[in-house]
This record gives sequence, C-alpha cells and structure tokens, in this order.
Amino acid sequence: MLKTVALALAAATASLATHAAEPVRALHCGQFFDARSGKLLDARTVVVRDGKVAEVLPGRASVADAQVIDLSGHTCSPGWTDLHVHLGSQSSQQSYSEGFRLDDTDFAFRSVGYAKKTLLAGFTSVRDLGGEVSLHLRDAINQGLVDGPRIWAAGSIISTTGGHGDPTNGYNDALAHLVGPPGPTEGVVNSVDEARQAVRQHYKDGADLIKITATGGVLSYAKSGDAPQFTVDEVKAIVDTAKDYGYKVAAHAHGDEGIRRAVLGGVTSIEHGTYMSPDTMSLMKQKGTWYVPTISAGRFVADKAKIDGYFPEVVRPKAVRIGALIQDTAARAYKNGVKIAFGTDMGVGPHGENAHEFIYMVEAGMPATVALQSATIRAAEVLGVDDQGVIEAGKRADIVAMPGNPVDDIGAVMKVDFVMKDGVVYRQPAQG
Repeated sequence: MLKTVALALAAATASLATHAAEPVRALHCGQFFDARSGKLLDARTVVVRDGKVAEVLPGRASVADAQVIDLSGHTCSPGWTDLHVHLGSQSSQQSYSEGFRLDDTDFAFRSVGYAKKTLLAGFTSVRDLGGEVSLHLRDAINQGLVDGPRIWAAGSIISTTGGHGDPTNGYNDALAHLVGPPGPTEGVVNSVDEARQAVRQHYKDGADLIKITATGGVLSYAKSGDAPQFTVDEVKAIVDTAKDYGYKVAAHAHGDEGIRRAVLGGVTSIEHGTYMSPDTMSLMKQKGTWYVPTISAGRFVADKAKIDGYFPEVVRPKAVRIGALIQDTAARAYKNGVKIAFGTDMGVGPHGENAHEFIYMVEAGMPATVALQSATIRAAEVLGVDDQGVIEAGKRADIVAMPGNPVDDIGAVMKVDFVMKDGVVYRQPAQG
C-alpha cells in the first residue's frame, strides 16, 4: 500500500514539474472567436505564460523567446465546457447488468479513457452530474495522474424513493432486502430534513455541486419518465442548504410540473426540460434559471429504442416518447428567450462525440455564435467562475482550435486538432 502511494505521489510530482516548466507560447490563430462579444474576429496572436493568457495581440505578432504554434489555418476558441456528462459510464446493451457484475474499480478504469476522449474533443471543463467515481477521477486529473477535463463533480444524485436516482430501482425483493433501503447517505430522501441531510453528506463526500432528479427519467428502471418527484419545500431545502456550502443545484427534469417545482425551489439549471411549457419558460426567465437541453442524449435514446433488446421493455417506451422531443423543446426555449447553456449527457451517448451538440443546437435554430457561447462564456456563468470561458489576459489558458470556420460551417467543431488546458498542450496538428 505504501509503495503504491509513493508511486502515485512521484507520478503527480513529476507531472506537476513538467507542467510548471511549460515554455512561453505564441499561438498564431487565423481566426479568433471572441466569446464575450459572440463575434468571429480576424487573426490574433495569443501569448500563453504560466498557464494563463498573458496577452492577445492583433495579427501574426512576433513574441520574443516564445515557442510558436502555427494555427493560421484554424479558428481559435476558448476551451469548451460540457455541463452535463457522466464520465463513470457509457450506455450499451450490457449497461443494466453491469451494475451487478462490475464494481467501482472497473468503472474507475473506464472513466480514465472517457475523460481523455472528452478532453481531446475540445472540452477542457465538464460538470459530471452523477456518479461517485467522478469525485476520484477529478482528484486524479487535478493531481496530474491522468489526462482529462477540469471536473465539477456532483457525486451521487439526490432522489426520492423509487425516483430516477434511486440505486435500487429494478431490484427484486430478496436483493432489495439484502441491500437494505437507501437513505440520505446514498442520496435518497423523503422529507425536508432528509433533503438537508443528503446535501450535508455530499459536502462530507467532497462534491462540487448538487444534482437532483426532479422528475422521473428515461433510462431508470421505472415506469414514469416525467412525473414530479419532489415537493417545492424539499427542493427549497436542498437549494438553501446547498447555498451554505457554496453549491449550485442542477435539476434533471422532463415533466412540466417537476420543472416548475424545481424552478420555484431555486435551482440553478434545468437539465433536459422535455415537456417545458411556455408558462414555465416565463417563470425560468423571471427566476434567471438556466436550461441545459442535452439534445444529444435525446437523439441517442430515441435512436437506440428502435433496436430490439437495447433497452429493457419498461425503458423503451420512455426513450421513444421523450428522447425525440428534446430538440424541439430547445428550439422553443431559444425562441422564448430562456438562458441556454451547453450540455450533452454523454455517458448516455459515446464520450468524445460531445461536439455533435453544437450541430444539433444550430439545427434547432440557434446561431452558431450563440451555440459556441453556450459552451464558453455562458457555461462559465452557470459554474459561477470568471477565470475561463474567454480568451483574455489573466484568464486560464484553455484554448481549442479547429481547421475552418465554425460560424459559417458548424460542422468544423468535429475537427478539433488543437487542445490546450491551463497552458498545457494535449493535442496539436503537425507543424510544417
């Protein structure tokens, strides 16, 4: 055990030393997406020093003693943030049985590969909205032990008995008796007091935010995908207690009544929002609630529901009915002026394909610039941070680049071949 710890510490120390020695770099960007204004600008030189953007200069500027990276045929953008992922898992036809056959170590090893795919696709930050593995993956990335995006981890989901996040859904009586009923320690609550207790447990566990399931869900082993599953008072107790610890609250919600209760309770964001009504959209605008559509997940489950045996029969009708509607809801929400930020629910779909969400957002009627802002400056607003989401002096040097022009052709987002996080280059095109 001591040898293992020593090796881990040595690896972390070596990685940190390497990162500390990163040279000053000058990125020559052919085009530059200014996330603050939402405009695509002409050539810029971005100077990176000690993990931060030192300055942004017009044109192809000469920078003394800097390592030049030629991105003159590329568009540079702030690193992207996916506000809804699950790095500890990925959907397959074996997903429902794997929970009984595999343990946390198996999922942890898988998560390392998923994290790297996500980073290399251009996503330098994520919110992981459910899964205890993500807390440890976050720490390993922060220590330099593995490569991956910056993670805000929710840990276990807070749910109600039988709700979308109840870990014992689908258990037979014998297994349920053996495991015992989950409670606030496991994130399952049934009162205002238990709701407060669950948040405090998450603080003890080291979570960065709280995620609740305000309605039923598509992939849980339960009949309803949209029924409300918390009272307003329970949601308010979670939100108020979360504020004591500086936490924001994200609410999974499909049904309109559950969405309304979550908004009235004060959550930061609504995830999915499938059956969101115009009245609820107005309430969200009034309360300043963010909407994270996750169109990618909706399209994925609707498609896989056509395959016999991919989902259990109790899940399949929900996937058909709910999945196909999310893109239309996103279109209506945008037209109604709801604040929208970027999220995919990857883990439902395959990790590393997160950028497809940009394409789906544009298909839903959002301008490409708005879609790009949703994953940069708007995502930073949801997280409550001001040191990322833009390429400006003093901010984190999180920068991605792709050949072409994503404003004219949003498909360019699928061609990312330069990724920098905190000034460290993880991917770059061959330099001629």
